[in-house]
Amino acid sequence: MRETKIGDFLDRLADRVPAPGGGASAALHAAQAAALLGMVARYSTGERYAAHAETIAAVTAETDTLRERALRLAEEDSAAFTAVTDAYRLPKGEDRGAAIAAALAGAAEPPAAVVETAARLVELSEALLPIGNRNVVTDVAAAAEAARAALTTGRVNVEVNVGGIKDEAVAGALRERLAGVDAAVARAERVTAAVREEITS
Repeated sequence: MRETKIGDFLDRLADRVPAPGGGASAALHAAQAAALLGMVARYSTGERYAAHAETIAAVTAETDTLRERALRLAEEDSAAFTAVTDAYRLPKGEDRGAAIAAALAGAAEPPAAVVETAARLVELSEALLPIGNRNVVTDVAAAAEAARAALTTGRVNVEVNVGGIKDEAVAGALRERLAGVDAAVARAERVTAAVREEITS
């Protein structure tokens, strides 16, 4: 997926094919959030930002790692959803039911990891907001909004798979990983609100 042109990806996303879909889109939201924060961090170096150099360097390194992770999750999501469609095509029987359950659990994993990645990106947005270059402060808000989209889109893609998982221990563990989504979304909204207040006051 990382080698695909944006137009080609969007053509495939719009096509009547099982994947990519919402899960891959959630991961790409997270990747964009990470890239935007990395850009802001790179614009926040030099003598003027010396007091925060350690934090800026840490944000730069972590957002690069999270961007790579999100891209990988986009690819994993497409593969996992294809496994679900393959499982549903199996002939009816016990093996089919077990294959579907396993595929659904597997398909819930990438978006759950996207949610966790996006939550961390919101935290990094909060860290960068007060110390980053003010000329690109709107990109911190853009990152927060992209992370928010990843959070909510990732959540719904976990939930749709959890609905078909009969093993309550597996389903419960996945639901638990979504417990912080609303709080992270609210934090992202506060980042955007703070940026808007700064640029309009």
